[in-house]
Amino acid sequence: MIPLRRILIWISGASAGLGAALAATVPFENAELVDISRRGGTPGTQHVAVDLADPDSWPVVDKDFRQRIGDGEPAMVVFIHNAGTLAPLGPADRVDTAQYTRNVLLNSAAAQVLGHSFLSALDGRDCEQHLIMVSSGAANRPHEGESSYCAGKAALDQWVRTVGLEQRRRSPGCRVLSVAPGTLDTDMQALLRSADPEDFPETVRFRELEALGRLEKPETAARAIWSLLDRDIDSGTVLHLHDLTYRYH
Repeated sequence: MIPLRRILIWISGASAGLGAALAATVPFENAELVDISRRGGTPGTQHVAVDLADPDSWPVVDKDFRQRIGDGEPAMVVFIHNAGTLAPLGPADRVDTAQYTRNVLLNSAAAQVLGHSFLSALDGRDCEQHLIMVSSGAANRPHEGESSYCAGKAALDQWVRTVGLEQRRRSPGCRVLSVAPGTLDTDMQALLRSADPEDFPETVRFRELEALGRLEKPETAARAIWSLLDRDIDSGTVLHLHDLTYRYH
């Protein structure tokens, strides 16, 4: 008998929104799917229960990467870092300091540290390797009231550009990508639409998009993200899902 290919997949923030859609649309049978989140409960997943805004949780994820990768010889290993937070919304000089600190830790620091841990756990492994960071158009377009979120996503994109260059020197190397999924119909988007325009002026535009029916379904974005695994895209690429139609077919 030909043994099944062992495929390992981690998704952070898989308990809701785009993360849950990614978990529900995994294009591989018999993949070992791990949800890295606080809540868990995602069907078909194993759960690593952590609060990624707490640096003490990061070694827990590192240990899980190393144990699962070391348990046999995986044919493919994928980590999609999707976890993030919008809170607190409001001008940087007025929002709660503790919430602001959590935002910086989760959106910027956790992404880099977990990315480092994943790549380190894969070092020397001869298997197909993918690391996808979920970014945002806010990395390039400043939104008043989202200073820590915008800065965090910009930092994530530059990390991908830099580490992607490094991985091109590895044989095999991990393909490292950043992807902005667009404006999705999720609870996070609902939070933006419910914000006070004094704290977050962009809420007016998002309310208009919802009224016009122009919010994408998270499942549509999830399938497009999974398609990146089969596309000829260089490690270190930062892209928006809208780019795929005309640049990456």
